[in-house]
Amino acid sequence: MHSIKIGIIGLGTIGRSVAAYALERYASQIKIEAILVRDESRDYHLPGNCFITADEDLFFDRDMDFVIEAAGHQAVGKYGKRALQSSSFIVVSIGALAESNLLEELKDAALHNGRQIIVPSGAIGGLDRIAASRLEELQSVELITRKPPAAWYGTIAEDKVDLASVKEPTLLFSGPATESALLFPESVNVSAALSLAGIGFANTQVKVYVDPAISRNTHQIIAEGFAGKTEITIQNTPSQDNPKTGYIVAMSVIKVLLQQVEPFVIGI
Repeated sequence: MHSIKIGIIGLGTIGRSVAAYALERYASQIKIEAILVRDESRDYHLPGNCFITADEDLFFDRDMDFVIEAAGHQAVGKYGKRALQSSSFIVVSIGALAESNLLEELKDAALHNGRQIIVPSGAIGGLDRIAASRLEELQSVELITRKPPAAWYGTIAEDKVDLASVKEPTLLFSGPATESALLFPESVNVSAALSLAGIGFANTQVKVYVDPAISRNTHQIIAEGFAGKTEITIQNTPSQDNPKTGYIVAMSVIKVLLQQVEPFVIGI
């Protein structure tokens, strides 16, 4: 079985989890060539020796099959085209692709260099079915996201709701994914993934709630079209380090990487 070489941009909750999985469980299949951070002097508590640098040139000079963006929306636009010059680009901060022209620019770069932009399922599921359904008429796609109050601190939800005292489910947003993906970049990346798999940002309807009655980040997908009706409800365990995201996001990235090396692949 051959192995692949990766680079990781960002060592926050998701980047650190991806690195830990690669180092602890899949070292024979996934080799970390480099990690790009803002401050290389910090101790990132990784279970192995990695080349960690704040120098972009040193990072991109490494030989990497895949570069994984795990540093937020700004990093997608800042590093995407450079990554695609020599590597395929795995995007975690999918909501960035709602920004005008960025997706097309990255697609052009990928095509020119013979590379791919890869979007893991992340915190959502069923994207394989939604993407397949799009081959015929897909009439409607709706996403209903509910998260507990702790997941909304540090977002614009604090301007809309008193998170410390909210007693019942409260609607934060209702409208197209074009708006939700940009208003809630850390918390509603799932709407962007669903839009890209299905009928686009403008036609994907999103509702977002703060819900004090739940402890898991919950996403409900309702889609209908030629192939039938799809209803999926997902409850993700929030990360202890960052309740805005779930453990499943890093696991989804690792799944994508393992699909490049394993002899049997299912669910793509």
